[in-house]
Amino acid sequence: MGKTYEGGVPLVEVVRSGFVEGLHRGSVVVLDAAGAVVAGAGDGVSPIFPRSSSKPMQAVGMLRAGLPLTDPADVALVSASHAGEEFHLERVGALLRRGGLDETALHCPPDLPVGDAAREAVLRAGGGPSRIQMNCSGKHTGMLLTCLAAGWPLNGYWRPDHPLQRRLTAAIEEFTGEEAAAVGVDGCGAPVLAVSLTGLARAYLRLVSAEPGTVERTVADAMRAFPELVGGTQADDTRLMRGVPGLLAKVGAEGVIAAAVPGIGAVALKIDDGAARARMPVLVSALRRLGVDAPVLTEYADVPLLGGGLPVGAVRAV
Repeated sequence: MGKTYEGGVPLVEVVRSGFVEGLHRGSVVVLDAAGAVVAGAGDGVSPIFPRSSSKPMQAVGMLRAGLPLTDPADVALVSASHAGEEFHLERVGALLRRGGLDETALHCPPDLPVGDAAREAVLRAGGGPSRIQMNCSGKHTGMLLTCLAAGWPLNGYWRPDHPLQRRLTAAIEEFTGEEAAAVGVDGCGAPVLAVSLTGLARAYLRLVSAEPGTVERTVADAMRAFPELVGGTQADDTRLMRGVPGLLAKVGAEGVIAAAVPGIGAVALKIDDGAARARMPVLVSALRRLGVDAPVLTEYADVPLLGGGLPVGAVRAV
């Protein structure tokens, strides 16, 4: 693994009225079902922060440490970057109450929902930011419940040297097959580990290829069974998992997304400037290289570009 991410290559072009007005650079890695790299562009071997694309591995670490969840929907929520819709908040609240806690125990910062409709509903009702609305509140609730089950202190559960975070670090390093190159503070306040895109794709392939009954397969199955809890009604990863049979996907901040289909392969990518609009056309192109296709991929292949409120171009993979 390289020491510093070198940056990517042009992956996406922004076309307005037939004129290319911009480019998004990035890196992408495509693995086949055996884990071999079959396509790629940019820097797939140097470390990047996967951001929330690490959540499935963190969920594995929590369950291995004793997180007492039996409902797959709850497992999906612990792996989520939820949109803050009412059904998300109700389930997070129920999990907190199960542990005798409320949202004041969460270390994630107060925030408005990341989902457009949910955020607008809160503002129309005169509401404001809260910890439970923060898109990582499901993960943080899982961390708290894991600490309660394991007998670890709740205070400082987010610190890298806490027993919980050591377990989660071990899970990420196991599944990526790499030692973390750096430890940062994610947007939610929890640690985020730097690994390569190749390692990230490898981890997702392991999740979907695991034997039934294993903890990792439990997480993958839960996310695929309840994709609305992983993202939200209109979230990109939710729609992908609804529309492509067997596909596991999870977005991360700063233009990251990882996906895998059992028996077919896996993809991990990062858009260098963090633009969310650029990652889906690249993912579609990569999945099609693996022979994966579905109507939802056609919808995401070109992101419409508007002029005067009407389509005049597209954001599309190079």
